[in-house]
Amino acid sequence: MADLVLPELAPLHAWFDAYCASFRSDDPELQRNFDLKEIHTRKVCEAARLIAGDEDPRRLMLAETAALCHDLGRFPQFREYRTFKDSDSVNHAQLSAEILTQRPLLDFLAKSERQAVITAVRLHNVFQIRAGLEPQTDDLLRIVRDADKVDIWRVFIEYYNAPQAERASGAGLGFADLPVCSPAVLAALASGELVQLSSLETLNDFKLLQLSWLYDINFRSTLRLIKERGVLEQLAATLPKEGPVLEALSSVFGYLERRLSAV
Repeated sequence: MADLVLPELAPLHAWFDAYCASFRSDDPELQRNFDLKEIHTRKVCEAARLIAGDEDPRRLMLAETAALCHDLGRFPQFREYRTFKDSDSVNHAQLSAEILTQRPLLDFLAKSERQAVITAVRLHNVFQIRAGLEPQTDDLLRIVRDADKVDIWRVFIEYYNAPQAERASGAGLGFADLPVCSPAVLAALASGELVQLSSLETLNDFKLLQLSWLYDINFRSTLRLIKERGVLEQLAATLPKEGPVLEALSSVFGYLERRLSAV
């Protein structure tokens, strides 16, 4: 699929360009983190288009709209708090939704579509999707969550492989870079469970949490992207080559293959 801005979304993309420009800073560290989120947003849009496909043009357009808006709150969050850790600052997804509702950015959409996008943005960072959402909202939310994970994996693979001086400070969430993994986190990953942020102690634990996101992927198209891009292999390469770690990794790789081979 060509990487082109849909005509109906050109004004929204232009607004996003100006929004990012409004956060420009002479502080290199601050700007590095803003750049991280600007590039991330554009990559999430690309992933959302690939995941949604072009069979339903309206669904494709709404998926890109939600993707473009999903992290608007990250910019004021980092400017004010110097962190991307919501528990130490604000819920960035709720802030993103507030920014959307305070501006006429989505007036080109029908009311039901507008609400679906806003809700998908507001809920994109929840631990698990609640039951009872409207079908269109549920679908958009799942696309955005998948697309977000796909690019967050890219962000962190680059982060883990970058020299310390070139890393965006907000990305690591302040976890200690120690050569250990917590047994409870390894056990959760090996059991096919999502790892909770509150259980983490080290940067390696954070890597294991990111691997556990595979258990929350919604679409086969997303699973194919993960396989094609070698996401699991690249993350696994940053972890200690120890028995319990290798066992947990085996569970993750096996899960991906089972999902891809399922009819």
